[in-house]
Amino acid sequence: MKPLHLRAVDAIKEQDARMERPPLYGARMWHQIGRLMLNLPLGIAGFVLAITTLSVGLGLSVTVIGLPLLAAGLAGSRALGGLGRRRARSAYGSAIDEPEPVKPRRPGVVGFTIAHLTDLLNWRSALYNVLMLPWGILSFALSLVSVIVLWPVLPWVVRGLAAVDRILVESLLFPGALAERVRELEDDRGTVVDTAAADLRRIERDLHDGAQARLVALAMDLGMAKERLREVESEDDVAAATRMVDNAHGEVKLALQELRDLARGIHPAVLTDRGLDAALSAVAARCTVPGGVKVNVDLTGADGEPERPDSAVEGIAYFTVSELLTNVSKHAGARTASVEVWRSDDQLMVLVQDDGKGGAAPYPGSGLAGLAERIRAVDGVFLVESPEGGPTTVTVELPWRTRTTRR
Repeated sequence: MKPLHLRAVDAIKEQDARMERPPLYGARMWHQIGRLMLNLPLGIAGFVLAITTLSVGLGLSVTVIGLPLLAAGLAGSRALGGLGRRRARSAYGSAIDEPEPVKPRRPGVVGFTIAHLTDLLNWRSALYNVLMLPWGILSFALSLVSVIVLWPVLPWVVRGLAAVDRILVESLLFPGALAERVRELEDDRGTVVDTAAADLRRIERDLHDGAQARLVALAMDLGMAKERLREVESEDDVAAATRMVDNAHGEVKLALQELRDLARGIHPAVLTDRGLDAALSAVAARCTVPGGVKVNVDLTGADGEPERPDSAVEGIAYFTVSELLTNVSKHAGARTASVEVWRSDDQLMVLVQDDGKGGAAPYPGSGLAGLAERIRAVDGVFLVESPEGGPTTVTVELPWRTRTTRR
């Protein structure tokens, strides 16, 4: 990490670039002066809250109310930290996202206490509120003296103070990289679990409504044919039994076809045996776009030899293209479509285009939103460009190797 004075210089440079060289004594400078002087009353309030709740909570930690009181104090410090983030965004243009709220894993006071005591951002917010008192006194005094006495150098003093103020906020009130990664992994885990559950429900429904029903009908037809053959008395009985066997044979073929389609939906054998090129060509051949679908797959490695990504990445790419081409067939009204797949360094790139009517978007609950969630679960990127009137372009970026494989 850079020393504080170097980080301050970088912050000043970035701030200057964002401000696009406004007037030295413009409204933005006075807005920043107001924030710097407001640090004092807010610093006093935050210091009193943090010190009081921390000292009393820790002092009474051996009692029943001590730890809940400490947790409540940390929650209050977190709330004041949220005010600090909003002020930094308003005054300095800081790109600080709001962290996820604390989510107790169990209900009641015990869950609230454990969740807030184990949240690192809560403790950093408390430290920020403690430091805000001395920093508030210093920034208030320097701002006031500069306005009254150091008028010629006021803009540069304000910039320096603002840079330090911004560093203080971003260092202590920004959710840590580890916390953000944990949150992303938790969201990804939920997405994967939901996707797996949906796939299992789909497989169960397809088996119950399709192959299972046909096999039941097959068993009944064969049973009736068996009984009829036992009671053969005329040629009509033989013909009736033959018809039943023919019907049963037809049901067998339909059940086998449905089972093949179901197996292809789980994981197509052609993908495992021959890779993305053959699998996507098969998907394109089944697409009902009048002008056909052009497929171009180039997964040549640095040594000039074709390579294959992780099987999980291959599966996601295959099902993404399959779903997108299904949407093109059903909804786009397109005449032609194309699929391009290539390797770019450590990324697998997928580009699906059509000349349809456009207007596609990953609305919550839509198929495109489900694809986006599945792709984000492996740290991928899913972009849709589909203006009204078309054309539609979907760009997918997937890691060539998953994190588990890289480790």
